[in-house]
Amino acid sequence: MNYEQIDNLPREYTKNKIKEFLKEDIPRGDLTTDNIYNAKEIVEAQIQAGEQLIFCGKNIVMNTFDKGCKVKKISEDGKNYKKNQIIGIITGPATEILKKERVMLNLIQRLSSISTKTYQVAQKAKKYNIKILDTRKTTPGMRLFEKYAVKIGGGWNHRMDLSSGIMIKDNHIKAAGGIKKAIDKIRRKENLFKIELEVDYYDQIEEGLECNVDGFLLDNMRPEEIKKSVQLIKQKSKNIFVEASGGITEKSLQRYLKTGVDAISMGEITHSVPNIDIRLEII
Repeated sequence: MNYEQIDNLPREYTKNKIKEFLKEDIPRGDLTTDNIYNAKEIVEAQIQAGEQLIFCGKNIVMNTFDKGCKVKKISEDGKNYKKNQIIGIITGPATEILKKERVMLNLIQRLSSISTKTYQVAQKAKKYNIKILDTRKTTPGMRLFEKYAVKIGGGWNHRMDLSSGIMIKDNHIKAAGGIKKAIDKIRRKENLFKIELEVDYYDQIEEGLECNVDGFLLDNMRPEEIKKSVQLIKQKSKNIFVEASGGITEKSLQRYLKTGVDAISMGEITHSVPNIDIRLEII
């Protein structure tokens, strides 16, 4: 399935999001910083890696601080850093840097944790020619950022949203009264998008093949069941897209890499990663 890939973060979108986050964090000024520093006191601050990571967030750093600050150095997204290495350097008024450092750090910690986790998983799947896909299990309001981080880590983007593609899931099937009925209803109204069908059982695959769906999501199947399902699907057409999903983690990934699927979608790479350690130190 060819879904749109998030290869960059639009500047205006990024600036508006950061503005929203700063308004939440600084509604009426910074009572601590404003009473210690004046606007003329200039400092230099380093963004430092607190652990090994794949950095993601250049556009965040570039669009957080006002024109009084200068980003003297900042990493490109996707670069590997070891503990204590310098990712970027910012100079400017202490008031500006200290007020906004937390929002900036929260964002790049989050995105770098996703890119780092995705990289670890994608490298394991690469030699099997399997794509690691994200899901819609993202933080509300942060989806574009998080899916971008997946791409930086070497993963691939699944649907951006419900408007980006057709995925028939179990509740759709139940509400429509069956797989064929659901597909027929869609095709009477929509012919532009390919149809991917989520299945839990082997007989559902046969029905989906009869309806000529374009792709299958094999949900919560055991590896041996997936392998058998892939063989059935690919006998019909090698062009039918097949992905495995449902609770697959980095720990269990190896069991699924020899099943023959085209992709594995993993909610873990976005919804379960802890923020990675990145700090800002005034020097």
